[in-house]
Amino acid sequence: MFSFKSDKTEMVDAKAALAGRETPIPTAETHFVNGRPLNLDIPDGMDVAMFGMGCFWGVERIFWQIEGVYLTMVGYAGGHTSNPTYEETCTGKTGHNEVVRVVFDPNVISFDKLIAIFWENHDPTQGMRQGNDIGTQYRSGIYAFSDAQLSIAKASKVAFAERLSAAGYGAVTTEIIPAPEFFFAEDYHQQYLAKNPAGYCGIGGTGVTCPIGLGA
Repeated sequence: MFSFKSDKTEMVDAKAALAGRETPIPTAETHFVNGRPLNLDIPDGMDVAMFGMGCFWGVERIFWQIEGVYLTMVGYAGGHTSNPTYEETCTGKTGHNEVVRVVFDPNVISFDKLIAIFWENHDPTQGMRQGNDIGTQYRSGIYAFSDAQLSIAKASKVAFAERLSAAGYGAVTTEIIPAPEFFFAEDYHQQYLAKNPAGYCGIGGTGVTCPIGLGA
């Protein structure tokens, strides 16, 4: 059994959260893999999604390799602190999750299929951790940018939970909420595993396949 410290695995109250700062922290100007501008712009015809699946290094690599994904970026979302740093987020006192923001072409890959990739590449039953990474910043989360995304995400949670239960897993702990503000992570975190191919990646799935987006 794991022994968790309450200050790392319990969401911080807004009044107790770190204050942060008004100015965004510096980050990379371009995507290290594809060279595209690293910003929040969504080109015409594109859509956007955002996920938390544990350490964002490995999660981002999963998504930038997918056909139809135009741009990926890592950052912090779902907490209370404005423009947090990585060190602040690691204290558990910002309330933020490590997330990956994905800009994609819906004519090439649907949100349904991105959702299936989300469910199949981590364990969404672990609460405030993912593998050996422990704390609120590693929680499972889907952050919806539209009512349609919210509906798809909630339906997929029900469907995948049934398959996980049949495979012996516990309850799904994934939070599904409208997309909160996204704060860029520091330069060195962006596309980290492209810059450091032998770097740490603690991301791993359950082996259970998701029916959503797979023709079911």
